[in-house]
Amino acid sequence: MPDIHATAEFLENLSAQVQAADAGDLDEIVQIAIALRKVLDDYAVSDESKELLEASLSAIQGLAEQTLPAKVLDHIAMAVTSVREHLSDPPEREPTVSPTEALQGLHAVMSGAASGAAESSEQVSSPSPETINVSEQSDAISSSPACEALAVTPDAPEPASDGAAPYVLPTDTDTDLLREFIVECLDHVTAAEASLLDLEARPDDTELINTIFRAFHTIKGTSGFLGLDRIQELSHLAENLLNRGRDGQIQIRGGYADLALKSCDLLRVMIEELRSADAGQELPVPAGLQELLTCLSNPDAHGVSDEVESESLRVGDILVGRGATDRESVERAAADASPGQKIGQVLMEAGSVRAEDVASALRTQKKSSGVDLDATIRVGTTRLDSLIDMVGELVIAQSMVAQDRTVSETTQLTRKVAHANKIVRELQDLAMSLRMVPLRGTFQKMARLVRDLGRKSGKSVQFICEGEGTEIDRSMVESLGDPLVHMIRNCVDHGIESAEDRVKAGKNARGTVTLRAYHAAGKVVIELRDDGRGLNRDKILAKAIEKGIVPAGREIPENEIFALIFRAGFSTADKITDISGRGVGMDVVRKGIDALRGQIDVASRPGEGTTITLRLPLTMAITDAMLVRVGRERYLLPTISIEHSFRPEPGSVMTVKGGLGEMVQLRGQLLPVLRLHRLFHVPDAITEPTQGLLIVLEGHVNRCALMVDELLDQQQVVIKTLGRMFADTPGVAGGAILGDGRVGLILDASSLVDMTCETATQSAA
Repeated sequence: MPDIHATAEFLENLSAQVQAADAGDLDEIVQIAIALRKVLDDYAVSDESKELLEASLSAIQGLAEQTLPAKVLDHIAMAVTSVREHLSDPPEREPTVSPTEALQGLHAVMSGAASGAAESSEQVSSPSPETINVSEQSDAISSSPACEALAVTPDAPEPASDGAAPYVLPTDTDTDLLREFIVECLDHVTAAEASLLDLEARPDDTELINTIFRAFHTIKGTSGFLGLDRIQELSHLAENLLNRGRDGQIQIRGGYADLALKSCDLLRVMIEELRSADAGQELPVPAGLQELLTCLSNPDAHGVSDEVESESLRVGDILVGRGATDRESVERAAADASPGQKIGQVLMEAGSVRAEDVASALRTQKKSSGVDLDATIRVGTTRLDSLIDMVGELVIAQSMVAQDRTVSETTQLTRKVAHANKIVRELQDLAMSLRMVPLRGTFQKMARLVRDLGRKSGKSVQFICEGEGTEIDRSMVESLGDPLVHMIRNCVDHGIESAEDRVKAGKNARGTVTLRAYHAAGKVVIELRDDGRGLNRDKILAKAIEKGIVPAGREIPENEIFALIFRAGFSTADKITDISGRGVGMDVVRKGIDALRGQIDVASRPGEGTTITLRLPLTMAITDAMLVRVGRERYLLPTISIEHSFRPEPGSVMTVKGGLGEMVQLRGQLLPVLRLHRLFHVPDAITEPTQGLLIVLEGHVNRCALMVDELLDQQQVVIKTLGRMFADTPGVAGGAILGDGRVGLILDASSLVDMTCETATQSAA
């Protein structure tokens, strides 16, 4: 007879098998019954445990007659766990539940299920379930009278419970186990949502369906084990819907995809609520849960179907969306293509597109759904941030050592310090890379947003995503979400025309929104492009003049006119919708990108569409800055905001209106001048502009010339916050420790430009 260690291992594997089992899968149930009988026959367990295992076998016998079969499996898993924990006397670890309690719970759920089944049979007459003899599957099981037959019913949706009533987190919940549950289930929900979006483009991809099914199936099993009834019920009904897709009864697209995506949304909300929940606490039920449960119970009765408004994403659509070719060429190629010939091949033969464009489009259409095989490990963000901070301190300390005079006076020591400096820099780069995460998750949310907005506005819109593997600082990902949401809402609501208007304009009825990311010049570049109506330059300018933002009759460059859409309260929408039109969204975009120390560029052509380009630093922890001197003080100016620097000619700087402001003439334009020594009251600074330097800074719309004494050096610095007391200091974004150990203030270029231009406007008035 196996020893206690072998018995424990067998029971642990059996418990995991029960937790992951599907109550509607007869093969799985039979295997569980066989394993239970094997424990009773071949393993040494106590009489109390034997009684519990016999009761579990009896429960399996009547599993098909239960109204909540998943709960029965959960209690069987709990029973097996209890037997495992009580193998030794006393138990080798703190028991989760005693055999007596497990037996009482199993009897209770069986009694409740039996009464529910009796009530159901009085109301509805149903055919007898199919009976399968377990003895045909295994000789070991034939000796058990409790398992002579397994009755199973065809898969049927479970009745939805009262979604308005809250439910309670069990008092015996293991905090560590719950934390792992939250992390893993959120990963499953994210994976399911991504696969659902891909599935609409490839509705016959069985691997995608299986991926989604497994996600809901796993959430159902683990939530049931933890006693999270609402999460278990929702995931089980969603699993039933996916099972119909696996069986080929329906295609998971259209209304069915809406139901599955809504299930992901509510699961995410309920799982997130668990982060702040305590054992025994009532958990809120999200709005709309009851309606979703009712619809999932019988989707067909609620008019849900797999009909879609537009065709699947094709290579031709991608090529047109990217501007590689036009719609007429694609349609002509589709008409000329012989049976079995690919449209990309026809386009290449006709000289309409390049081979690399077709290859890229094919990669976009057939994105790999494989699993990343790289080994990973979860590390708490607190530990990671502490590591980054310590590496930053190491870089500062190394810089201080390298600039010490003692080091520079010894050649041998200088070489050693230089070698150590190289290692420290490589360590810094490696540590910073730990903060980097791909944009895939953020872009996936945008794909979902485009889909939902298109259906809500009645427009046919396809979403093309490129470069989702581009990495960016983890701290910037969440801050980037809101700006992207507002830009995409404007693209779909204002940019993309209705199908009728697009056809009249000679376009494809289906609009295209493309989101692209890539690295360029040490920055992360994100482009959002639509093929809609484009920005109306004259309308924007007229609105700006009407609001007094721009004086009438003034010549304004086109890029400055387009930048006006980012002003608070500015909107050219003819009507306000529940999607956009109030003039607040693009202002949120500007503030969000400013907070990330980024830049925004807008390009648009009437009738062809609009492209918004974001340029962001790779990380918020370090920045490239120019070290400047003013008097005896030194300041750091982010290089991303510097256009160029120059020494003004005599007479080029002029005072306006009573000495309230100064302007400098540069290449035919007048720029307001900001003397940094006046702003920060620095003594001993150069006061004659021709003896100092003017640095041209770029803001949101305007520019200004910042006067400093001299440029010292360009360096990469670790950004430090200044704390609450100095958080709102005008013109200051943070601080950094310089090589000599002193603190240098990092200037906020956008704030400086706004202050200078505001003063210049008041002076002109």
